[in-house]
Amino acid sequence: MTQSNDRLIALDTFRGATIALMILVNTPGTWAHVYAPLRHAKWHGCTLTDLVFPFFLFIVGISMRYSFEKYEFYKWGPLFKKVMWRTITIFTIGLLLNAFPFIRQDWDWSHFRIMGVLQRIALAYLLASIIVVRTDIKGIVKISTGILIGYWLLLMGHGWYTGVDPYALKTNLALIIDSFILGKNHLYTGTGIPFDPEGLLSTLPSVVTVLFGFLVGTMIKTAKDHEDNTQRMAVLGALLIILGWVWGFTFPINKQLWTSSYVLFTGGIGTIVLAVMIWIIDVKEIKGWTKPFVIFGANAIFLYAASSIWTKIMLRIQFELDGKIISGYGYLYKTIFQPMAGDINGSLLFALFHVFMFWLILAWMYKKKIFIKI
Repeated sequence: MTQSNDRLIALDTFRGATIALMILVNTPGTWAHVYAPLRHAKWHGCTLTDLVFPFFLFIVGISMRYSFEKYEFYKWGPLFKKVMWRTITIFTIGLLLNAFPFIRQDWDWSHFRIMGVLQRIALAYLLASIIVVRTDIKGIVKISTGILIGYWLLLMGHGWYTGVDPYALKTNLALIIDSFILGKNHLYTGTGIPFDPEGLLSTLPSVVTVLFGFLVGTMIKTAKDHEDNTQRMAVLGALLIILGWVWGFTFPINKQLWTSSYVLFTGGIGTIVLAVMIWIIDVKEIKGWTKPFVIFGANAIFLYAASSIWTKIMLRIQFELDGKIISGYGYLYKTIFQPMAGDINGSLLFALFHVFMFWLILAWMYKKKIFIKI
């Protein structure tokens, strides 16, 4: 029976495992050859890869429960300054990553993307923080419910009013609002049209993902018996998965729209995965395998930024291969990993190499007690 309310090793392991999975899915040797679970769903649906971002936000919420307690949840003063500082810093880092390498001949401010992963994390953290310090647990549940239902009604109502598919790529309300506020030239274009999967309107339901993390963090922090609490977490997670799956028949599970069903579905999976980790690591004390993941999680923001910069640098460096000019990224894959293991396995091996490479850097930082916190 585990009765300590101190921080659990499982929390750091969960964060590190999520970071490692992020590197794995973000750096295949080539996007032409990737195993299906390591790809995002094309539109509706949810793959292993589609769990990475909501798990990040879920972890943010759990961390809030621990960090805010140090300030006794004061509405103003030091806690307010901390929240604003973190929000501005994370958002700014996201903008800088979008702009990197800053000075180049093909630079065009008129098509600069404003939003992104870190920008969404910053905004979701800010809004969730305001909710957390202004209300109690029941209030958080009510507000979360209101946001999820309200978001559904907004998108569905737009479809009813215009007579279009409210959940399609080209006709959803999130696209219209983001295009109006941010401008089409400042949206992500990876889907084939200007549409931002980290846009403004769809950030609202992502706030609930953070709030789910806070509620689960409260369950963990206040638990007198962690073994009993893992059972309650597992039941909660199962209920969320079922609710999300059922809701998905009318409001499809969709990461790029961050639909309410997606919030419930992924929140439930995150709760169950964390419950299992707590039971294995902190209740049964099977901890020998956790250290590599703890190391991954110790410098999460640094790793995200470093991996993004590394990929951009490798994509801009040029080499000649078989009479063609290709990027350093492609050159590394085609001259080492593809000959070694073939197309798809070589692509996977390329990603695993990057996971290991970044782990070595983080292991050195961990040994030297270098922790970059915001």
